[in-house]
Amino acid sequence: MRSHLITLIILIAVLVWTGMVAGISFLEAPIKFTAPQVTLAIGLGIGRLVFGWLNKCEIFFCAVMLTGLFFNRATMRVWVPALVVSMILFLQTTWLLPALDIRALQIIAGQIPAPNNLHFIYIALDLIKLVMLLGTAVTVYKQQISHHPTMADLYLDKA
Repeated sequence: MRSHLITLIILIAVLVWTGMVAGISFLEAPIKFTAPQVTLAIGLGIGRLVFGWLNKCEIFFCAVMLTGLFFNRATMRVWVPALVVSMILFLQTTWLLPALDIRALQIIAGQIPAPNNLHFIYIALDLIKLVMLLGTAVTVYKQQISHHPTMADLYLDKA
C-alpha cells in the first residue's frame, strides 16, 4: 500500500533536488564568471565548493527518493527515470566531479591542463538528469492520484 506521507516526501526531495540542480548548474555557475573582479581561479574555487556541496545534497535526495520508492512499492514506470537519475549521479560523483576537480586545481595553480570535453559531458548529463527528475516527479504524482480517487471522482461516481 502506498503512503501519502512517503509520496509527499519523495516529491519534495525530487523537486527540491531539481530546483537545486537547475539553479546551481544553469544559473549560478555561468553567472559567477560574469561578475566584476571574479577571476577564473576565484570562480573555479567557488565552483569547487558549491558543486561539492551540491553533490552531497544530491546524494541525500537520491537516497530519500530511492528509499521512498522502495517502501511505496513503486512501479517500473517510476523506477526507470529514478534509476537513470541515480546512474547519472553515480557517474558524476565517482568520475566527472573528481576529474573536473583535478582540472580546476591545475588551473588555480596556474597550469594549463590539456583540453577535454568533461565539462560538456557534465552539462549534458545535468540536462538529462533534470528531465529525468521531472519525469520521476510526474510519474510518482500520477501513480499516487491514480490509486486515490479525488472528490470530483467520488461525486461523478454518484451521478
